[in-house]
Amino acid sequence: MSRCLTSFVFGPALLLAIAVGIPDAGGAGATPVTPLRAVVQPDVEAAIQAASSDDSIPVIVKLKDQTNVTAIGGASRADRVVALVTALKAKADAGQADLAPVLQQKRREGLVKDFIPFWVFNGFAVSATAEVIQELAARPEVLSISLDRRIARPAFDTSSSEGTTPVEANIAVIGAPAVWELGFRGRGIVVANMDTGVDVYHPDLLSRWRGGSNSWFDPNGQHPATPTDVSGHGTWTMGVMVGGEAGGTNIGVAPDARWVGVKIFDDGGTATVSRIHMGFQWLLDPDGQTATPDAPHIVNNSWGFESPGCDLEFQPDLQALQAAWIVPVFAAGNSGPASGTSVSPANNPEALAVGATDNAGIVYPYSSRGPSACGEQDSTYPELVAPGVGVRTTDLYGGYYAPTGTSLAAPHVAGGLALLLSAFPNVPPDQVEAALVASAVDLGPPGPDNDYGYGGIDVWAAFQALAAEHGTPVLMGDVDCDREVTTADASAISHIVVGLIAALPCPEAADVDRDGRAAMRDALLVGRLAAGLIDNFPPP
Repeated sequence: MSRCLTSFVFGPALLLAIAVGIPDAGGAGATPVTPLRAVVQPDVEAAIQAASSDDSIPVIVKLKDQTNVTAIGGASRADRVVALVTALKAKADAGQADLAPVLQQKRREGLVKDFIPFWVFNGFAVSATAEVIQELAARPEVLSISLDRRIARPAFDTSSSEGTTPVEANIAVIGAPAVWELGFRGRGIVVANMDTGVDVYHPDLLSRWRGGSNSWFDPNGQHPATPTDVSGHGTWTMGVMVGGEAGGTNIGVAPDARWVGVKIFDDGGTATVSRIHMGFQWLLDPDGQTATPDAPHIVNNSWGFESPGCDLEFQPDLQALQAAWIVPVFAAGNSGPASGTSVSPANNPEALAVGATDNAGIVYPYSSRGPSACGEQDSTYPELVAPGVGVRTTDLYGGYYAPTGTSLAAPHVAGGLALLLSAFPNVPPDQVEAALVASAVDLGPPGPDNDYGYGGIDVWAAFQALAAEHGTPVLMGDVDCDREVTTADASAISHIVVGLIAALPCPEAADVDRDGRAAMRDALLVGRLAAGLIDNFPPP
């Protein structure tokens, strides 16, 4: 669950089943055809009533026949992604075969301004006249029609000042440096954000961009080739995930991870539901080649609907991400301090919601609180908290900034997951996520609560828990071949294991798969040796 510092112009609307009467072709006086019913949101009905005959109304049309993504598996993450994308595309090809030609014909007649077919869910974004939308509502294959709402870019609090320590306090408090000292800094993991963009030329971000035509997507078409951010918000969130030390302090949780980005907010500061669907779909298959899986491992979402409540518009997208072993992390939102201020999509069951605290573990006053409006009985809202007050991070034009809000808290969790997945690449992400939740530091009243969730993240504690259960932390394939063995290595792992690490040959390119995961037998041996000692490690 979660949400962050962004807001939708329209709050979530209750779905309403309405029957739309379409007159028979016989003309005036003819008996109306009784249509089959589609679920149509009240704001769409209101738009239909207010529209003139030639006005275009932007809507999202979902069809009844959807892929059961929970039934899709695979021997590896890559196999799962290929199987999932193949199934989603096949379902869309078959399910849209009858309706797509109708929309094409309506476009030629000037009744449909534009339409976009989707396969992340089986459906369309359609901008059409009220008459066409009424006809769509009557079609038997249509499940629901909702307004393609516009979304305002995230707000933020600029009241805090920058930090000055070599490792920023927010990074230290979550235990990331202890994991770094064992050599796990996010190598082989790809993180994404869906945000206002990223300033790719920032010295803390440029070398960490995955690069190529499959690592940046602007569904608004304003910056098709080069990662760009005119707001700064997306650059802030990316810096918390992967930023380095170019500014004199360590600012990122997983500084050796690579990043890709989706610029869902245009340069004017708004997004639409359809563009966000396009972003989620792109994450599943960035290069458009089903057989070459290149999806990221984690996606940070520091945005959400403006008003508290439950809206499941993006639930199919999040279910697809989970089936592909992509963890969707969301900021919980800044609608607090009152209870019952959860927002969507953060409060969707598939989202991992993150609230904000200061570095002392005190909840940020405006961090959104539970219980979840989506009615999860076995969870709290938020599920976790992380530092989000005065977080020093990357800013536009190579600078640094220290904003405040849950938008900054969520990427701490995304970066923490990147660290853990880099050490345990063969452990399913839901188990890694569960370890992060179970090892959280209880900050509120005893037990989970709707202010702090399960508590503040402790990446080092989660690392120890995963090592105790799975026993084999793995050195990733793109290891730094001239890595210097430090005194901290020796104290944490033992001279024997350090000697083996230092003696590892540089891996050949053929030994590393597309995600940068190691196939090196020697690295696995080191992992097994280290695993036997892991329970006795003191934090470095």
